[in-house]
Amino acid sequence: MNQCFRTLALVAAALLAGCSAQPGAPEKPSPPLAGARLGGPLDLVDQDGRRVSERDFAGQYRVIYFGYTYCPDVCPTDLQKVAGALKLLERDAPALAKRVTPIFVTVDPERDSPAQVKQFVRAFHPRIVGLTGTPAEITKVEKDFAIFAQKQPGTSPGSYLMEHSTAVYLFDPAGKPLAVLPNDKGPEEIAADIKRWAA
Repeated sequence: MNQCFRTLALVAAALLAGCSAQPGAPEKPSPPLAGARLGGPLDLVDQDGRRVSERDFAGQYRVIYFGYTYCPDVCPTDLQKVAGALKLLERDAPALAKRVTPIFVTVDPERDSPAQVKQFVRAFHPRIVGLTGTPAEITKVEKDFAIFAQKQPGTSPGSYLMEHSTAVYLFDPAGKPLAVLPNDKGPEEIAADIKRWAA
């Protein structure tokens, strides 16, 4: 149930006092998630056990992914792509890369302690911020970010899997949603979309 609020509206050309739009100049498209009611306040714990909120990411573009550390395949693959995209930005657009914070939010707070989350995110990129919290806190964030997550029983109480949305969201420095990044493609396409919508 990937919640992708894609729109194709175009931003009207800005009119400056005493100036008119240059003839033939293409209009910049509006970000696909512009105006979407998505996101909200964060009140979670990071991989170092520190309480964090959305204010800790002010001024940063945020690449946000929801998953869990015991995920056997999808989450590691998606985070590898996000990490690869960040490495490409660090190489090709270092100024922008410094303004991008990748964030991993667990959908499995029962098992994903800060220490568990830290071990997981560090396997992909040192700048990925891992967040966890109480079940109630995680449920609230899932609702705010339109994330579906549901436990799938396993052969023992601790061996369950989590079915969940796999969208990778891009938010602007003010915390407004910009786009769903193409994690069905490769790091190159993800990096290109970050550059496109963060410009």
